[in-house]
Amino acid sequence: MERHEIEELVNELTLDEKIGMIHGTGIFHTGGVERLDIPPLWMSDGPMGVRRELLDDNWEPKGNSDDFVSYLPSNTALACTWNPRQAKQMGRVLGAEARGRGKDVILAPGINIIRTPLCGRNFEYMSEDPCLTAQMAVPLIKGIQENDIAACVKHFAVNNQETNRLSVNVKVSERALREIYLPGFEAAVLDGKAQTIMGAYNQLRGEFCCHNRYLLWDILRMEWKFDGVVISDWGAVHNTLKAALGGLDIEMSVTNDFDHYYMAEPLRSKVLEKEVDEAVIDEKIRNILNLMDRLSMLGDRKKTRNPGVYNASEHREAIRSCGEEAVVLLKNEENRLPIILKEKKRLAVIGELADALHAPGGGSAGIKALYEISPLMGLKMEAGGNIKVEYEPGAGAEGITRAAALAAECEDVIVICGLNHEYDVEGQDRKDMKLPEGQEKLITAVLNANDNAVVAVAAGSPVNLEAFADRTKAIVYTSYNGMEGGRALARVLLGSVNPSGKLPFTFPVRLEDCPAHKLGEFPGGETVVYKEDVFVGYRYFESEGIKVRYPFGHGLSYTEYQYENLRVEKAGLNVFVKVDVRNCGTRAGLETVQVYVRAAGKTVKRPLMELRAFDKTELEPGESKTLSFCLTQRDFSYYNEELKSFIVPDDEYEICVGSSVSDIRLRQCIEVQEDEI
Repeated sequence: MERHEIEELVNELTLDEKIGMIHGTGIFHTGGVERLDIPPLWMSDGPMGVRRELLDDNWEPKGNSDDFVSYLPSNTALACTWNPRQAKQMGRVLGAEARGRGKDVILAPGINIIRTPLCGRNFEYMSEDPCLTAQMAVPLIKGIQENDIAACVKHFAVNNQETNRLSVNVKVSERALREIYLPGFEAAVLDGKAQTIMGAYNQLRGEFCCHNRYLLWDILRMEWKFDGVVISDWGAVHNTLKAALGGLDIEMSVTNDFDHYYMAEPLRSKVLEKEVDEAVIDEKIRNILNLMDRLSMLGDRKKTRNPGVYNASEHREAIRSCGEEAVVLLKNEENRLPIILKEKKRLAVIGELADALHAPGGGSAGIKALYEISPLMGLKMEAGGNIKVEYEPGAGAEGITRAAALAAECEDVIVICGLNHEYDVEGQDRKDMKLPEGQEKLITAVLNANDNAVVAVAAGSPVNLEAFADRTKAIVYTSYNGMEGGRALARVLLGSVNPSGKLPFTFPVRLEDCPAHKLGEFPGGETVVYKEDVFVGYRYFESEGIKVRYPFGHGLSYTEYQYENLRVEKAGLNVFVKVDVRNCGTRAGLETVQVYVRAAGKTVKRPLMELRAFDKTELEPGESKTLSFCLTQRDFSYYNEELKSFIVPDDEYEICVGSSVSDIRLRQCIEVQEDEI
């Protein structure tokens, strides 16, 4: 629609109709205006699929059979691929499924920084690093929005814990906010063109995020020129005037007293009493109507709107492909993996998580999956009928005894351990990094019986591996990997797929080593102070020389890659990096080349290493490719709080290229002159 047509609609609306459009009139939709052919906005949770249908006025499921959907890998699993092409494809799948279910806004992706291993919603997020988060979020958003549906990027901002999540006040420096916690959202708006943003539950510096004018107006609207719709998290609004004047467009909540939401009857009264100018409401309506126009929801464009599709067979194949790339090979001594089953008769599979299904759990991320392949089922599918796959859950003392006995009898043993959605779940944080429910005892007993046993860890966050990491010859990690997750894991373990996943976060040796716990506060009380500042995740571990179990970016392969011929050249304001990568092994594979910038820190304290670029490429045995990267001034900058700007200080820099933050293969020093961006 033309701008004047939008304005005509705004002028035709009554105050009551406008109020109905800016708050929930059902648990997952706003009010429409039938006389002007303005539909409601229908929303649904993500990011691992479209949530089951709920009753309109409460949180009970409708119970129909038509809301089974494809179950996608979690955002953590997606980040493990380090592949923006997979992110784009998963976005397309999620967007198509949401439109196919008749939704207008999908509440995804979640891109909050993983500050601590204990956050209950880490599995919904991507990484401890803002560069990886941004580079994966942007194509995911674009893929979603190809389907005439809006991505709703959440939770804006510094929503990094579930403890006291509805009111905790976060105190963080402006530098850390700009360098660590906002870049993903900035990229989502500027590069991803995200059409909606969800405010967070928590407070930032004493003001709730959903009516935090500094976040929603000064940064989002004025700096980043966001022209989409800001939606509250459900129940995150606490004040009518602040919400109306703070930059929020739509208030959603968890109760069914819809007329009494802060931006419902209370706001209507304040307009009638002249406490709030109706022009404030009009601006929200313009944002909503512009969104609807972009989604082809108004006028004649409704006839050509993308209809979407859910449960398509091609979605399942895409999910399997993504899941295979998301499996991370952490350790592989003596080439213990892959397990080759030819001429073998038995395979032992041990651990309750081998037979676990995860799709329904986790809180708002839970979905009603069309199906889900467990690791046990995936291994049986891949092994075939000539191999006897024997399963022992290993629960309790007797179960551990049976598991050890089975392990002693079999040449090949796979132990599946980790977490489930009793621990990785919205609304609560974990108490520690330990594997729950006697899993360490089980793994120890199995390894005592058979030192060739391999371990697969399934979890949405780092867990403590110290009880067995030095003893077992092979370890793989996988997050909640979607409906084909068990099959993807099996194909890696049994050798049909060469693993290519990389860790999107650090596996520390101890929780006490983590910067949020050692330097900062977690979980805090009414207030939590981010004293670790910009030294989040590997930025801290690398800078302080703290030993970790597995570093950020780590992930092995069944082949070997050689890095050669690093070239670094300055041209104008940019630095161009080229490197040759060769597959010197015997299997085709995918390798992620990572580019870090190391600043000497002569004028300001900087993290020792910062990820600035990466690329994933496929290489046949013996094949070599040249990968090229362009680093901008922003990649050499830090945020100067006095100047309120990113600047590049006069300093010595080192371009570091490698396979992880701790596996740097090539380095080259350059000098960059001070400049303000």
